[in-house]
Formats: sequence, structure tokens, C-alpha cells
Amino acid sequence: MSDYNAIWVDADACPKVIREILFRAAQRVEIQLILVANHALPVPKSPLIQCIQVEQGFDMADNFIVQHVKANDLVITSDIPLAAELIEKGAHVITSRGEKYTRDNVRQRLNMRDFMDTMRSSGEMTGGPPALGQRERQAFANGLDQYLAGCVGRSRSK
Repeated sequence: MSDYNAIWVDADACPKVIREILFRAAQRVEIQLILVANHALPVPKSPLIQCIQVEQGFDMADNFIVQHVKANDLVITSDIPLAAELIEKGAHVITSRGEKYTRDNVRQRLNMRDFMDTMRSSGEMTGGPPALGQRERQAFANGLDQYLAGCVGRSRSK
């Protein structure tokens, strides 16, 4: 096993194509990949990759990730409240669309999410995000590569 940090995946809503990119990356750079979901997910047989199935229930996977993530771990999630909590713990967060959440932008995203939730509850039809396309998959792969390149740099300087 390498000196890299772990990659955690909020896997309940993570697209299969993104999980497959993560599987390949974990094997390539020998980094621990942990998928957390409230249902069983198929994962390749590897000592580097595991799927942890938590109980059914609101935020059970999120709570498990928050309890176990360490500073400088990477978390893949599109859940903005979860991202805000993880950033406070020093974790890195990117979405399955390649957007990087930071201390500087997560509060703004959280405010926008709350605003849109208010709009939906008042009967406004806002729709969901567009389908995951090639551009978003490439943005995700690029964000993942940036994180892994940073891990290589930290690992070599130890």
C-alpha cells in the first residue's frame, strides 16, 4: 500500500462510470478506495477497494464518511452539506462532475442549494442537473488526477 491518503465515495448516488474511473485510478496508483452506500455495490476484487454497506436511513452513509475521513483524504460527493462538513475536517471534495468544493466556494453553493430548495417547496419547478456527459466525465478525471498528483508530491517528500 502507498503513503497516499484514502479516497472515499458517497456511493449511493455516484454514477457507475465515475466509480469505474475510480477503480482504475485506485489500482494504478495503489490508493485505498472506500465506497460507502446503504446498498451493496459490485466492486473489483482488490485489497485496495472496499464497499462498506451502512444501514438504510437518512444520512447514514454521510455520517459514516464524516466519522472516518481524515485530513487530506479525498471525498467524491455531490452532497453540498456533506461537502461543507468534510472541508471543515480538512478533506478535499470533488463532485462526480469534476467540481472542486473549497472553503471559498462551499458556503456559496450551500446558500444556492437552500434557495433552490425554498423555490421547489413553493411549487417552482427547477428541474435537476443535466445528464452526465463526456465533458463532465473528463472534468472529473482531471480533478482526480490533480489530487493524485498532489499525493505523489506529498508521498515523495516524506
